[in-house]
Amino acid sequence: MTRKLAGWLLFILIFAFFGAFLLWPIWLTVRGAFWSADGVTLAYIKQVFEHPLYREGLLNALKVAVATTALVFCIAIPMALLAYRYNFPGKGLFSATVLVPMILPPFVGAIGMRIILGQWGAFNALLRSIGLLADDTAIDWLGEGQFWGVVIMEALHLYPILYLNALAALANLDPTMDEAALNMGAPSWTRFRRITLPLITPGLFAGGTIVFIWSLTELGTPLMFDYSRHAAVQIFNGIKEIGGDNPFPYALTTVMLILSGGLYGISRMVWGGTSYSTAGRASVAAVSKDLRGAKGLLAVLPFALITALAILPHLGVIAMSVSSDWYGTILPTGLTLDHFRTALGHRLTVPSISNSMRYAGAAMIVDLILGVAIAYIAVRSKWRSRILIDTLAMLPLAVPGLVMAFGYMAMTRPGEWFSFLDPVTNPLTLLVIAYAVRRLPYVVRSAAAGLQQVSQELEYAALNLGASLGRVLRRITIPLISANLLAGGLLAFSFSMLEVSDSLMLAQRQPQYPITKAIYELFQLMGDGRYIASALGVWAMVFLAITIVSVTILLGKRLGAIFRV
Repeated sequence: MTRKLAGWLLFILIFAFFGAFLLWPIWLTVRGAFWSADGVTLAYIKQVFEHPLYREGLLNALKVAVATTALVFCIAIPMALLAYRYNFPGKGLFSATVLVPMILPPFVGAIGMRIILGQWGAFNALLRSIGLLADDTAIDWLGEGQFWGVVIMEALHLYPILYLNALAALANLDPTMDEAALNMGAPSWTRFRRITLPLITPGLFAGGTIVFIWSLTELGTPLMFDYSRHAAVQIFNGIKEIGGDNPFPYALTTVMLILSGGLYGISRMVWGGTSYSTAGRASVAAVSKDLRGAKGLLAVLPFALITALAILPHLGVIAMSVSSDWYGTILPTGLTLDHFRTALGHRLTVPSISNSMRYAGAAMIVDLILGVAIAYIAVRSKWRSRILIDTLAMLPLAVPGLVMAFGYMAMTRPGEWFSFLDPVTNPLTLLVIAYAVRRLPYVVRSAAAGLQQVSQELEYAALNLGASLGRVLRRITIPLISANLLAGGLLAFSFSMLEVSDSLMLAQRQPQYPITKAIYELFQLMGDGRYIASALGVWAMVFLAITIVSVTILLGKRLGAIFRV
């Protein structure tokens, strides 16, 4: 087979995959929103904005996204500036703990928050113990503050994404520009506003876009907080109507897609992946100032405070997992490890762990194969279509998992081309595809970063000696970027293991539940359900913590490039 023919076959296979499992489900969702028996119509979209319940859900989702993104900016940018400009006691430790919020999905952390802030939770017990509440009274913090509960949980989970992007952008700055402004007498705030901020804006916008889209369409957290008047929860509750004549779930999902896709498109058009901070970069690295004494402690304070707030839900989950009883008291009244043993032997948890391993493992293999091919085309080839292929590979970052899961449900309805993949019968194939599509950008970006650092001279030399392209990839290219592939594969595997939207919507029969669906179902059970769900959440937290640490070691400061549109 000639190299040109092989290239065309690869091109066709990649586009067939994206066409079938990315564009087609999106199209079916959009078609359901704009198509009626009389043809194309805007009535369904219009009625979404006119229907008071749906309009309130959309407004609440937008409010959550705006508030979460704003809070993330307030948290991440000062921390990134401190880490970039100064050396202070414990900087290495606190820089590592910045990633702590990523070791547990926010919807699992919501279990901890409900335990702490529930009517008979630890916080109200503390208020009663110090006399601020009567013994027979309780404040419904989550019932009256669901909105801020969701915002805070999501912000504490997502701020590392913006922090990593901001830190990477700051590391690319030419320090001589700031020094020149300093020598001309410009104060710190002026230098930041006129020099630093404009140069790092592409990186901030890239990270902020991901945060906004993620928080706009996050399903698990509002679901666990019983925030029913949120568009994502309304779409989830509308699954049962997907096969009927009700077009509103399609219309609501399409509106969410337009909002997230529009923001993604703006970011691509305005910034186009270009970082202005790299233009004219000097060969001299910035020198961090040492802070000691009181100033050093002040620099440590925001890292310590944010880390403490971020791990508070995790501590609640951990405490619940080892509690024999915890109701109406500040701390558990008894400790036990039985829930961990039960979590590894319960009728829901044992199959779910095995299922998640199979789903995530298969998705990782698909991502590695596709990711290497797409990254090689984007970095090494001169194909005119390489930009389109790269854009399609990054599109899952802009298309919410909620939208994709809804589209997969639509494409497997009776009478559709992919009805044989009906998740009611067996969701294995569909979940593998869904996980693979959602996490493909991480592998593509990891592989592309590795290829950009590897010189093509070795590949050219092997090709000139008569080696085939496949042999060159197998013997030279892939071994040289193996650390990047391992990092991207680990991220794809671990985040697939704890995927929320696809798992909750596509896994509909108990024997096929993945871990996240099992945790959700366990939390709804009376009795020991919440304790077992917490124990399973701790197992998931330990697993993902090991993964994140491994990826951080492999990629270092390049980790931020993975979470970028």
